[in-house]
Amino acid sequence: MTTIEKTKVAPTGKTYHDDLAIVREELDKCMKCGNCMSVCPVYSAEKLETSVTRSKIAVAEAVLNGELELDDPQVYDMLFNCLVCKSCMTGCPTKVDFGRIIVALRAALVRKNGLPWLKKMIFSTMKHPKLFDAGLRIGAAMQSLAFKSDKSGKAISPRSPFALVGGGIGFDADRQMPSLNITPLRERVPEVVNADNAWLKVAFFTGDSLNYFYPDAGMDLIEVLTANNIEIHIPKAQNCCGVPVLVHGDIETVRTLARNNIDTFDKTGCEYLITGCGSCGGAWQHDYTDILAADPVYAPRAEYWAKRTYDISTFLTRVITLRQPKGRVERVVTYHDSCHLKKSMKVFVEPREILKSIPGITFKEMSAPDACCGSGGSYVLSHYETSSIIGRKKIDDINRTKADTVSVGCPACMMQLLDNVHRGGAEQDVVHYISLLAESYRKEKGVKDTA
Repeated sequence: MTTIEKTKVAPTGKTYHDDLAIVREELDKCMKCGNCMSVCPVYSAEKLETSVTRSKIAVAEAVLNGELELDDPQVYDMLFNCLVCKSCMTGCPTKVDFGRIIVALRAALVRKNGLPWLKKMIFSTMKHPKLFDAGLRIGAAMQSLAFKSDKSGKAISPRSPFALVGGGIGFDADRQMPSLNITPLRERVPEVVNADNAWLKVAFFTGDSLNYFYPDAGMDLIEVLTANNIEIHIPKAQNCCGVPVLVHGDIETVRTLARNNIDTFDKTGCEYLITGCGSCGGAWQHDYTDILAADPVYAPRAEYWAKRTYDISTFLTRVITLRQPKGRVERVVTYHDSCHLKKSMKVFVEPREILKSIPGITFKEMSAPDACCGSGGSYVLSHYETSSIIGRKKIDDINRTKADTVSVGCPACMMQLLDNVHRGGAEQDVVHYISLLAESYRKEKGVKDTA
């Protein structure tokens, strides 16, 4: 069997990451109906047939038929003009898994031509957590040379002349982004965080964004778990989930990262793995089982963790019984569904349940809460103009709710929304939804919130 939906491994022992031909039957499922046009954020912004999923599938077919070369400049541009948001998969009548197709195409391109030097340097560093950590710590210590802080001290903007040079990719003087934290999350806490009357222990996969950019949100997640009498294991040896590498086609690096993470979390002895990021959670639930499917040692271990990985909202509302918050949080809140959290992890009801359970919160739904914000990791840098058009549509939707707070379940979306709210919003606060629950717990105890 070679059909992807029946098996992850072809008779050759390869997965679709290693052999583009394996996705042919997935390509054949596409009817070219164009339903993807109605949900593709890139097509919505550019209004070009080359932007939409069915055109990329047609290109993949032409490559497999020998009619086009993968490294043709136009083919290359099409393959990377995609957010990998998986929106096209939500309404596809034949259930084409385009997420696998686009990764297979990019992986085939890397096998043919290798990685560009900058990507190769960054991705190779990620395989060495101590080196990667040292690099980001140096960056945090020196960021004031190229960036200036806002009044809160939590957001930074490029200084001149860096702002002039970086203007083409959105790093102009008006850009806002979270600062790299001098003290990452995993350095703020011990590897085991105890809780009063703990009755269960879980492992917390922080990911890089919560660790380096949003450690306060990570601390809020830890506080919420301990408030629910959960012991938390936070291994310092964990590394990046690998999704930023995967979507660029560097499969062997992803496999290294996945194996390292599995080895690390196996040692915790925990039954559950908790994430606060849809991309990280999707990696553990789906990507690791796919990329390691042909590995006799790691495939069963990846399956083990896939079944035990939960977004923090799902864990609190479906696995355990959430301790109901009592502290009032006087905010008008809307919620943005991050693409990978909703479309990969299938999490969208649970964060809303948590938000609506918090006393004082008035919840306002957007007209299109699951519309992509345009981040796509590095897409915001490589396709800044398109990303900005998508981002502005999201901000317009947020503004119409009259909410003063935008809650999110994805750090990458938080970064994108922070900048776009600054440029076109109404000074809304952008926070992880778990931070609002933590704020309620603190107010319940009479602790003044300083966030």
